[in-house]
Amino acid sequence: MHLELRHLRTIKAIHDCGSLARAADILNITQSALSHQIKGLEDQAGVDLFLRRSKPMRLSAAGTRLLRLADQVLPLVAATQAEFATLRDGTGGRMHIAIECHACFEWLFPVLEAFRKSWPEVDVDIRPRLAFDALTALRNEEVDLVISSDPEDAADITFTHLFDYNPVFVAAASHPLAKKDFIEAEDFRGQTLIAYPVDRSKLDVFSQLLIPARVEPAAIRPVELTAVILLLVASNRGVTVLPDWVVREVKYNSDYVTRPLTETGITRRLYAATRSDDVEKPFMQELIGLARKEAARLQSQ
Repeated sequence: MHLELRHLRTIKAIHDCGSLARAADILNITQSALSHQIKGLEDQAGVDLFLRRSKPMRLSAAGTRLLRLADQVLPLVAATQAEFATLRDGTGGRMHIAIECHACFEWLFPVLEAFRKSWPEVDVDIRPRLAFDALTALRNEEVDLVISSDPEDAADITFTHLFDYNPVFVAAASHPLAKKDFIEAEDFRGQTLIAYPVDRSKLDVFSQLLIPARVEPAAIRPVELTAVILLLVASNRGVTVLPDWVVREVKYNSDYVTRPLTETGITRRLYAATRSDDVEKPFMQELIGLARKEAARLQSQ
């Protein structure tokens, strides 16, 4: 039996209308052509699909089974057609995001909320499990944007600058290191470092300071939430390094202090990495613009 979408639409129309004449009008074909189509479908099926002597015209048991199929398939087809329409006119698409900067979750959520209101037809998701193989996932089209501080020289990926930030040392106000004007790698020896539970190569304190100096803290305590990290630091349970904007965003607590890393400070740059073919998409440009706006707000605090 060879079924086509027009057959399912015919079954649905006749069931909804109760007569061939009204169904033909809805389907924009002649009643004769509709009757011919039904006969051809019944010949294929080998059974009657309608109880023709009933008024209004009703489906047989076999026709009812086709109606159930139509009710399942036709909405899916309509949804796919609508999705393709939004892709053609640039109002829809997919925005799946991977984040290499763990602290950026808190910064990104207000951005995504504003983006959702402007682009309701774009499917937005965050893919945290791909965060540390994020650029490979971007190339494989598993994600569409990566928040990263480690740009690569690659023709197929465009790194768009979002904002600069300074990783800062954070310790309890009563901690001995709080008396220093700036913090060096050697100061971390013997310290408990409280950090996000990610690979150390993705933590600024390691990639920019400790690994080059070959310094290892006494212990590393992984903590997921920024607020909990600062709570532990204020309680003198350890020290941490966070982006300056993160510390400013959390309500200031006089029990901890911040100090620059090294005498001159360390500056890091955050990027939005996208496939080069996608960077000019209107909704991609909108998200990048909103991200920059939110970053400017944080840095002005």
